[in-house]
Amino acid sequence: MSNLESNFTVVLLGSDFNAYGMARSLYEKYRKPVKAYAEQALAPTRFTKIVDLTLIDGFSEDPKWIESMKELKKEYASHEEPVILIGCGDGYAELISKHKDELKDVFVCPYVDYDLIKKLNSKENFYKLCEEYDLPYPKTKIISKKYFESDEKIEQPFGYPVALKPTNSVEWLDVHFEGRKKAFIIESQDEFEDIIEKIYNNGYTSDLILQDFIPGDDSNMRTLNTYVDKNHKVKMMCLGHPLLEDPSPAAIGNYVAILPEYNEKLYSMVQGFLEKINYVGYANFDMKYDTRDNTFKLFEINLRQGRSSFFVSLNGYNLADWVVRDYAFDDLSDKETVYSNENKDNRYLWLGVGEQVFKKYAKDNADKEFALQLIKKGQYGTTFWYNRDKSFKRWLLDIWIKHNYAKNFKRYFSEK
Repeated sequence: MSNLESNFTVVLLGSDFNAYGMARSLYEKYRKPVKAYAEQALAPTRFTKIVDLTLIDGFSEDPKWIESMKELKKEYASHEEPVILIGCGDGYAELISKHKDELKDVFVCPYVDYDLIKKLNSKENFYKLCEEYDLPYPKTKIISKKYFESDEKIEQPFGYPVALKPTNSVEWLDVHFEGRKKAFIIESQDEFEDIIEKIYNNGYTSDLILQDFIPGDDSNMRTLNTYVDKNHKVKMMCLGHPLLEDPSPAAIGNYVAILPEYNEKLYSMVQGFLEKINYVGYANFDMKYDTRDNTFKLFEINLRQGRSSFFVSLNGYNLADWVVRDYAFDDLSDKETVYSNENKDNRYLWLGVGEQVFKKYAKDNADKEFALQLIKKGQYGTTFWYNRDKSFKRWLLDIWIKHNYAKNFKRYFSEK
């Protein structure tokens, strides 16, 4: 093992596309497998030689999580190099932040303090911060469980359609009922009342966000990935233009095709916000362009890299390496911020679905035509299919994943 390889260890929490994308990014540069821990094995990290996955029953929440992490501390305590802990999901990111003081003697925990993470993880509180820092967001009304349980009729002031989503994305993971979605687009008052009743009668306790629905299809969305160093300075920003989203109810909002994009105004706005709140680590913003006033409205901040964030590495800005450079090599403090994707000729299309699904369902426009040109030139890629991690079993799994996407698009897709 070279000195470069032994200068750090990265430990991933999760087994999803997010985890595989981070492991792949690290393997591409350092050529060593990454250790990961999760509650269950998911398709992206099966039959792989670049992720060494250990499963721990009950690992997704306390008290089992912190009990397990205390045992892992014993295992990693002898490491002289920095051991960097990266959560690949909302729940893991929040747990690391919550227990940072108990972990930091062994692990590097590149996350904000728990008080701030609770503010940012709540969409309701995030919108309050948007007000404070003059960031545009959709017109919003908060609905509480107490309001639902009162005799007062729940009114909505925006006209239909409207968007409805939970403020607490972590709690929402444990709520299940027929028709459950990550977010709802509601067309009538009867549907509105029915969905709220199902949500609160099936165990959800936090507030709901009712929003003015911003018109337009998936191609009006944008996603922005950032890395903020330990000195609270933004060091990398990479904007993506989603051209297609997963239409299945449990995965609405998950991007499956992203074209890299450059927008100096957006970069400046988000960088100013992150540095003012003393952010640290990875962050991912989702937003939508509103043609009614020609602004990008922020939907949320994810306090981690996202499942589709490998598009950053695909376009030459190795997403996982920023935290390594920051904490293992300490070489970011004197570096200028990287504002990605300025050169249009160097862009690569990221796909989470097969090419045929993209060609059939993405909206016909100039961006799709540019994406098709990139496909013809070979300037495209996926998270899952990696030439240094190929095998017959992963090839079969790739076919199965693409088949399921094709089936779901056929069943659920409709132009929004």
